[in-house]
Amino acid sequence: MLERFRQFWTNVWAPLANLFIRWGISPNTVTFVGTLGVVAGALIFFPQGWLLAGVLVITAFVFSDMMDGYMARTTGKVSSFGAFWDSTLDRIGDAAIFGGLAMYYVGPGDNDWFAALAIYCLSMGSVTSYARARAESLGMQAKVGIAERADRLVSILVITGVADLANKLGAGEKALYAIPVTLGALALASTVTVVQRVLVVREQAMARDAARAETDN
Repeated sequence: MLERFRQFWTNVWAPLANLFIRWGISPNTVTFVGTLGVVAGALIFFPQGWLLAGVLVITAFVFSDMMDGYMARTTGKVSSFGAFWDSTLDRIGDAAIFGGLAMYYVGPGDNDWFAALAIYCLSMGSVTSYARARAESLGMQAKVGIAERADRLVSILVITGVADLANKLGAGEKALYAIPVTLGALALASTVTVVQRVLVVREQAMARDAARAETDN
C-alpha cells in the first residue's frame, strides 16, 4: 500500500542524494549510515522511554532506504551485492526498532506481555522476509500478504510517535496503549502473511513436482 508513495519521497530527497553523488559518497555507504542511525534511534532512545525522540531520529535516517536506490540507479552502480547489502541491513534496522520497543517494556514501560508482543513482531517480521527470500531462491514467488515491510514500519513508528506526543500533551499514559494495540495488529497481520506465503509456495511447489512427475513418466 505504502509503496505508491515511494516515488514522491524519492523526488523529495533527490537533491540531497545528488549532492552525495557529487561528493563521491557511494550508495552502500548511505545504506550503512542510515542503518546506524535507525539502530541508534531505536536502541538509545526507546529503552529510556524517549519514544517520540526515537521515532524522529529513526524517521530522519529511514529515508536513506530510498536515497541509496536512487543513487545506485543514477550512477549506474546497481549491483547484486548492493541489493544483498540493502536487504541485510534492513533486517538489522527492523530488529532494532521492535527490539528497542521490547527493551522499553522491560524497562520504563514495565510490561512483560507487551515486551513479548514486540519480540513476536520482530520474529515474525524476519520470518515474513525469509519466506519470500527463500521462495525466490528456489525459483518461486511469495510476494503476497497483508503486512509488507513498509506498512509494518510506518504503522509502528507513526503510532509510537503520536501516542507519546499525546501523552506529553496531557492525554495521559493511557494514550500509550495505542502502541501495544498496534503491535497486536502487526503480530496478527505478520502471522497471516507468513501463512499466505507458505500456502502460495506450497501451491507452486506442488505444481512443479506434478509437472516433473509427468515428465519422468
